[in-house]
Amino acid sequence: MLDNETKRRIDTARDILVGKVPDPKSQVEQITIALVYKFMDDMDKESIELGGKPSFFTGDYERYAWSKIFDPRIGGHEMLSLYSEAIVKLNQNPNLPQLFRDIFKNAYLPYRDPETLKLFLKTINEFTYDHSERLGDAFEYLLSVLGSQGDAGQFRTPRHIIDFMVQIVNPQKHETVLDPACGTAGFLISSYKHILKENSKKTPGDLLTPEERKKLLTNFKGYDISPDMVRLSLVNMYLHGFVQPQIVEYDTLTSEDRWNEYADVILANPPFMTPKGGIKPHKRFSVQSNRSEVLFVDYIAEHLTPTGRAAVIVPEGIIFQSANAYKTLRKMLVENCLYAVVSLPAGVFNPYSGVKTSILLMDKQLAKKTDSILFVKIENDGFDLGAQRRQIDKNDLPDALNVIREYITAIRNGKPETFIIDEKPCGALLVKKEKLAENGEYNLTGDRYRIVETRRHQKWPMVELGEVCEFISGFAFKSENLIKNPTDNEYLPVIKIGSFENKGKILPELEYHKYTNDFEKYLVKKGDILIAMTGATVGKTAVSQFDNCLLNQRVGLVRNKDKIIHEYLREILFSNSFYQYCQQIAGGGAQGNISPSLIQNFLIPLPPIEVQREIVAEIEGYQKLIDGCRQVIDTWKPDIEGYLDEDLKLYLEQHPEKKEELKDGWPMVRLGEVCTFVRGPFGGSLKKEIFVQSGYAIYEQYHAIYEDFTNFRYFIDEDKFIEMKRFEVKTNDIIMSCSGTMGKTAIVPEQAKKGIINQALLKLTPQKELYSVFLKIYMDSREFQIKLLGNVGGAAIQNVASVKVLQEIPIPLPPLEIQQRIVAKIEAERKVIDGCRELIKTYEEKIKRVIDKVWEG
Repeated sequence: MLDNETKRRIDTARDILVGKVPDPKSQVEQITIALVYKFMDDMDKESIELGGKPSFFTGDYERYAWSKIFDPRIGGHEMLSLYSEAIVKLNQNPNLPQLFRDIFKNAYLPYRDPETLKLFLKTINEFTYDHSERLGDAFEYLLSVLGSQGDAGQFRTPRHIIDFMVQIVNPQKHETVLDPACGTAGFLISSYKHILKENSKKTPGDLLTPEERKKLLTNFKGYDISPDMVRLSLVNMYLHGFVQPQIVEYDTLTSEDRWNEYADVILANPPFMTPKGGIKPHKRFSVQSNRSEVLFVDYIAEHLTPTGRAAVIVPEGIIFQSANAYKTLRKMLVENCLYAVVSLPAGVFNPYSGVKTSILLMDKQLAKKTDSILFVKIENDGFDLGAQRRQIDKNDLPDALNVIREYITAIRNGKPETFIIDEKPCGALLVKKEKLAENGEYNLTGDRYRIVETRRHQKWPMVELGEVCEFISGFAFKSENLIKNPTDNEYLPVIKIGSFENKGKILPELEYHKYTNDFEKYLVKKGDILIAMTGATVGKTAVSQFDNCLLNQRVGLVRNKDKIIHEYLREILFSNSFYQYCQQIAGGGAQGNISPSLIQNFLIPLPPIEVQREIVAEIEGYQKLIDGCRQVIDTWKPDIEGYLDEDLKLYLEQHPEKKEELKDGWPMVRLGEVCTFVRGPFGGSLKKEIFVQSGYAIYEQYHAIYEDFTNFRYFIDEDKFIEMKRFEVKTNDIIMSCSGTMGKTAIVPEQAKKGIINQALLKLTPQKELYSVFLKIYMDSREFQIKLLGNVGGAAIQNVASVKVLQEIPIPLPPLEIQQRIVAKIEAERKVIDGCRELIKTYEEKIKRVIDKVWEG
């Protein structure tokens, strides 16, 4: 057990460092280096006292002995210089065993304040070296400050969760134990202590023979990609009695050097995310993926011996994500080694992360003897789920451990029928493997199957929005106090009814109001869900993409409580069901209005939290595909200039005799040389009184802008058509909008309705050497549009310049076959874009179906 005096010394050392070394990880490293430095000096002194010689600080390194640093004859700056020089050079000391040299690898002093160093080393000097359990516990206490996330998504595992997993797996004295992402070696130390306890009568491990104890110390291995973590693991293991700990700096996912090494027991909490730079795994994994969490679980499953067992903490993506790699991994686990899934509460890693996790339990022999997977749900782990994680009297871990042990015993004895699942604690549930495999998803969300069993013909429980959410109404800010461009930071933007954008976001053009503490209640944070409560947009929802805004009257703000997650609430309030409810209650129209109480009375389906996360994950997966398609569509522009250059090079390779002629590129011609132009008739020629119900169509700007030739508003009779025949449109003519929305073009398709252009259109008829589709693509290009829009006229409504000006615009004219080849390439790209549009429709429909299923139960 950790005594208070040792705990006080560690806390004091950290308090001294915090002003100069604010990062907890760096504090731990500095304390670790100093402790090992001090303990080596203690061992030298002990050797001398016993009549021997010093082992570490001899020869050229004698001057760095700990006692020399505390020589009262040297001043503060000399102490600082000597100590900082020593910790840099100690990894080169040939008298140090490799373990200690590894600990001092890349060590340095990160501050230059003599007074801080003096106080710090004085505190370290109070520690004395021994192999006691107390000192190991003290170092574990020091490591407990390392809870924050590392660069690769690592989180330090709470000690009580480590011990729980070790008790389930129950490593034995003859078995090899591996942690392939060992961090500070918590799982290895806990496993070692467990084996000692299981082989004890009076003192830890006293039933072990000397040979068994010696062999035991060689059975534990750990890998970690971080040299800092390796250093801490080495010290931790050493202080727990491992003279030669087997901790290796090793990239489990990309290196093959240790691929052929297996273990009887594997325990791990591997990184939850792929590093920003990505990873390049080798090809020996059975599941092909570039996701680190997938590969780690695959590695663990593949590196168990035939009698091997494992417990691994995984993020929720492993449990239910629908990407192929996740499904393939789950299928492999269910078929080969998985026997239980333990759902942990979302706050286990607080205050460093609220990430939801589960524990996968594997046993190759056990999995072959059962046709079911056990699901266990931990609601309380003995600590509250707040930032401080204070101890409470509710703890499901002992009951969960007993349930899992009962299941293991029943299966091992070949008597699965003796394990009666009914009324077992921790929501224990058995699900047939064939049930998991039904739709190919192998979903490992226990509540998904629990609901199927208990609510087969029922809907999710319906609750009022106000039961699970906090609702805030906005403040009536006076319009005369709002300004558009504040000059100081005392003003905050105000979100009003008119601020809602169609895509569920807030328009950036906001007015500002001066902020005082009286308005704290009305502060809108980034990610808050907002609801329009008045006007034609009543029931419309948006998520604020801005932080620190003010909430205006008739805008509601909704925040989730503990029974509903924010993302699920967002999807429910974005659903058509909620919008239609608000519209109907408000009466619709421009003056529609809905009260806060009526919004809070809205009934919503409330699945369990795990199922909410599953629903959200499915929707977000579809939404990512939609967003990706939209990005492709929004950024795609036909690169006609690039293709012109590309095809010129190819053409010249085939026709070298043309190199001189085409040295400056394809020939340029004036548009008027290769097209005939007809500008639409004067407005007076097409008055509404001459229009008829049916007949010859009038082509308008709408047809050019939207390339839509299916709808027509106006028609003329045959006599008028003959009179205006020069304005007739024919197949392959190009029509261009010439007023307002300028420069938009469309090709008149085959079997288009017979008719004429109106006054806002220009008709171009390409000559035979010019392919109409090539011309249209070029006219839509940025280069042409710049030339076109540089010659516009008009004031409020701009108009394209005269036909004469347009006829002078130069365009490239490659041979007809080159034009057609370029068009074919661009049309191939366009098919991909059209495919993206179809995908958007498909996945929008899938999202709708997911939401509809939620309402159906």
